Amino acid sequence: MALRLNGTDVSGFKFLFSLAVMYGLMSILVHSVMYTKFITPLGIDAPLDRFSEARAIEHVRVLAHEIDGRQEGRQGLREAAEYIKAQLERLKERAGSNFRIEIEENVVGGSFNMMFLGHGISFGYRNHTNILMRISSIDSQETDPSVLMNAHFDGPLGSPGAGDCASCVASLLEIARLTVDSGWVPPQPIIFLFNGAEEVFLLGAHGFMRTHKWRDSIGAFINVEASGTGGLDLVCQSGPGSWPSSVYAQSAIYPMAHSAAQDVFPVIPGDTDYRMFSEDYGSIPGLDIIFLLGGYYYHTNYDTVDRLVPGSMQARGDNLYSAVKAFAESAKLRNARQRESLGVSNGSDDGQAVFFDYLAWFMIFYSRRIAMVLHSIPVIIFLIMPFFSRFLYSGLWCCFATFYDFVKGMIVHTTGIMLAIIFPVLFSILRLLVSSYGMNWFANPFLAFMMFIPISLVGLLIPRMVFRGFPLSQNASVLKVPKEALSDEARFWGAFGFYASLTLAYLLAGLSGGFLTFFTSVSMLLAWISFCLSIKFCGRQLARSTVFYVIPLIPCLTYSVYFGGFLVQFLIEKMGMMGSLPAPYGNYVPDIVVAAVVGVVTGWCMGPLMPICGKWLARSSVLQFLLHLSVIALALSSQFFPYSRDAPKRVVFQHTFLTADANRIVDSSYDFSVVDSNSLLFLFKYAPEVAKELNIGPEFSFETAKMSNQRTFLTLFPVNFLFSRSLQFPARSVEILKQYKQFPHLYTNKPQTMSSDGSRRVYLELSLGSLKEVWVAVLNITGPLSSWSFADTKLPVPETAEGGPPSYICRLTGSSHEKWNFWLEGRNVEDIRVDVAVLDQNLVEEAKKLKSVFPGWADVTAYSSFLSTYVF
Repeated sequence: MALRLNGTDVSGFKFLFSLAVMYGLMSILVHSVMYTKFITPLGIDAPLDRFSEARAIEHVRVLAHEIDGRQEGRQGLREAAEYIKAQLERLKERAGSNFRIEIEENVVGGSFNMMFLGHGISFGYRNHTNILMRISSIDSQETDPSVLMNAHFDGPLGSPGAGDCASCVASLLEIARLTVDSGWVPPQPIIFLFNGAEEVFLLGAHGFMRTHKWRDSIGAFINVEASGTGGLDLVCQSGPGSWPSSVYAQSAIYPMAHSAAQDVFPVIPGDTDYRMFSEDYGSIPGLDIIFLLGGYYYHTNYDTVDRLVPGSMQARGDNLYSAVKAFAESAKLRNARQRESLGVSNGSDDGQAVFFDYLAWFMIFYSRRIAMVLHSIPVIIFLIMPFFSRFLYSGLWCCFATFYDFVKGMIVHTTGIMLAIIFPVLFSILRLLVSSYGMNWFANPFLAFMMFIPISLVGLLIPRMVFRGFPLSQNASVLKVPKEALSDEARFWGAFGFYASLTLAYLLAGLSGGFLTFFTSVSMLLAWISFCLSIKFCGRQLARSTVFYVIPLIPCLTYSVYFGGFLVQFLIEKMGMMGSLPAPYGNYVPDIVVAAVVGVVTGWCMGPLMPICGKWLARSSVLQFLLHLSVIALALSSQFFPYSRDAPKRVVFQHTFLTADANRIVDSSYDFSVVDSNSLLFLFKYAPEVAKELNIGPEFSFETAKMSNQRTFLTLFPVNFLFSRSLQFPARSVEILKQYKQFPHLYTNKPQTMSSDGSRRVYLELSLGSLKEVWVAVLNITGPLSSWSFADTKLPVPETAEGGPPSYICRLTGSSHEKWNFWLEGRNVEDIRVDVAVLDQNLVEEAKKLKSVFPGWADVTAYSSFLSTYVF
């Protein structure tokens, strides 16, 4: 069938093509910024007074590859601590006489309660190692305000941890070297904390804040983290107050920071040591700086040194060194006693500031007080504009008619934005109805843009198609103004009012991301002035006036592509570990979320153009073309597999042993789970070698399979709440009986006691047997518990399941050769049940063989778990 286009259709397609070129060029620029392609890493022979990425990577290579495993319970963790300490000692030897350098190995232990992912947990820990270095001038005092730089050297289960967080440790080692070799003597001490227990729930930082003699001297801190292997090294959290972000804004060479990140960080499943320093135990002003891209490899076996994004560590190092110098030289640096005596926390009374970088070129920063004024101005302009433009010439009635048209314009624009989100969501649901699996875009992010941007544009343009003739309340003949001009005016000010209202809503909600819509509002105002001037001096020439409208918007649209593109990429990478939700709707959630976010970003990037440019695109032929593009992308998406070595599927493989005492195995099984929407049936279908090894036939289904419950994965609490439809398969236990002489077991070590109020106290001892590489032991205590010996005898928030009795969770980490002694106190004589789960990182040969048959597109975290139950 021939496609017949008239002149206006051809003009519409030309304009669409021009926009595609413009946004394509913006995307190329943004991609180079996001992946630090504009930064040249310095080599191994770089000047000693410069940070060198190549020198830092040599440390990463040692920590992630030459040392075999830095997980708690493994020998590699001790080797990493020795390597770090040896590097620091070498720096101390060659430091000048005007430096005072102190190096400590600090072993920490303790017990406390915390909330994590909405669950109450208690922690008991011992024998975790922190390595510290304090660089100061020769005449410094112990109480001088200092700057803390923190990074953790322990690694996550089953991962070399090059990005998380060998890259962080390497950056700090290179900064320490740079401080010594550059000859810059810090005016205030700088403390480097290499903590050895972050992956086991921030225990190293907790131990430092609770026990170390330098903790009260800290006046500011920088926590260095990684949720990927490079890209933007973003300031994700800052506070208390505005001072830390102000220092960063003034000092960073390649600023990478958005105050909007603080609005969304609390909803991301995870936490960093920033919490210990700035919130739970310190209230110290500081920054949380995190690698956010390369999340495909985060906590996987693919987190290797070759995955680090070139230029990322160079940018990080240059920024960190400039920031730490600025903190050390700041007059606002105060220790804990000084902050307490002044009754402030270095600017906390100003509230959270508003800040954002522009393509890592420069950073805009202003205080909350200034934001209260600035972010209110767009709404004020929107409200007074009808009266300002009409009152002197046409009277009050015309002013209200104009305002009514502006409101109608806002409703039309809001409808377009909503449809821009709804249409991709409906499209994603339709795709899943005809597809055998979801998340095709996971390993191929371009598919998400191909499928959802065109259909989102269709939704954005539909209100313009429906209201091609704007329903004006004003009388064009009375005003002696063309209807087209009044319609353009109503559409523009309606769209402007939409972004102005969002800016005010952000402000009233106490959030820090209002700069996004404020920037849009200001840019639209400049574009409207340019548009009006072009008409005044050149006449109403549609093409020319449209160009004059678009040009002032280009900086804003480029930033929208920058922020929006980063958001979509980050979200897609994280969807591989956001959890497996229950059927039948759980498999729809990731596709719906990504579709909705792409719709939001499309509306944000294209929305400011619609009031003036929409007339070019609101053609049925253009909408048909966009719809066909989406359908073609949908058809093509079925040809793409969701996973690859560069974007692996995460699989949890637990070899479970149920034990009855120190020497007896009751049962053994292989338990599997996944943490995304494509279930284990998908895995077994596309990994036939695994299915064959587990004796899975073609008729296998969840209805006929044996399911694993969350209690089975107790060692991973509370991460196990991200699992659903986990499966269990029989396994032999012969090998484990040969490998270990004793298994973990719990027993009473002295007679229980009774108090006058009827409560009883049970004294227990937990032995971890002869296990080799224990990562954690978890106690799940159920019953009428009133107190215990952990966490200063305070119980955490209890867990309840299906109306049953409360359960209390305690995680124990530390040297496995020592026994844990503790007591439990019950309110009455009712039984207290204790479930014990111990995670050992060793696998028997049969389990190793099973793990080896998984395909390369699956990353398998495998371990052994010993479960036992006791009643007292």
